[in-house]
Amino acid sequence: MSQDLADDPDERAACIPHPIHPEGFNTNVELPYGLTTEYVRLAMQEFQDFLGFVNTQLNVKNLQRFESLVMPASFSSLVGEFAVSSIPKYCTTLAKNQYHNGHPDLVPAGRFPGNAIQHTEHGIEVKGSRYQRGWQGHNPERCWLLVFVFDSNRPTDPAKGIEPRPFRYLTVVGAQLEREDWLFAGRSGTSRRTITASVQPSGFSKMMSNWLYRDPCIEQSTTAEAVEESLEPEDEAK
Repeated sequence: MSQDLADDPDERAACIPHPIHPEGFNTNVELPYGLTTEYVRLAMQEFQDFLGFVNTQLNVKNLQRFESLVMPASFSSLVGEFAVSSIPKYCTTLAKNQYHNGHPDLVPAGRFPGNAIQHTEHGIEVKGSRYQRGWQGHNPERCWLLVFVFDSNRPTDPAKGIEPRPFRYLTVVGAQLEREDWLFAGRSGTSRRTITASVQPSGFSKMMSNWLYRDPCIEQSTTAEAVEESLEPEDEAK
């Protein structure tokens, strides 16, 4: 390795995620199935504790931080999956959907045998994303969608001269979406990308108006505005 990461103060500082601000939570948000902003905060903090521990240990071994090692799509999925596993620890009215690739990710606890169901409109679909709009799913369907928007480095950053920076939650938003709030994108005959549906402006508006968390250190207009860059293959729908 060309540089000693353990001796790089910027790398060491980037191992510890940016703090979650208690004042960044919306007390007027409407949440379903007994979910509260406190349960969401605890799940967010649990992921940051995990990531900080892993990155610190990697740095001691002179290895790149976790978000700089794995594919961006895999890291985004981890952010969402960690929330799916953590939220039910605090919110006992929700359970992780035990059906393999079942939809949605979280279902009302005890409603389905073994908390496993292949598909239902009851529950919460959870996603992690680096993008502040254009969130994707596999199908245009009715669901309550919860998105954790974050910022972090990527594996390609060193080659682009992008400096190390800590993981940071930018915003968390969620709302009940209807089929008409999705745009089915499909794919061309030559494409190998996953067939997807994207949240339309109507769904984006619903979610942004029902935000759960916004980092108060980020300009308000920046958090809410549309990001113009298109989604890249690395951030396909899971």
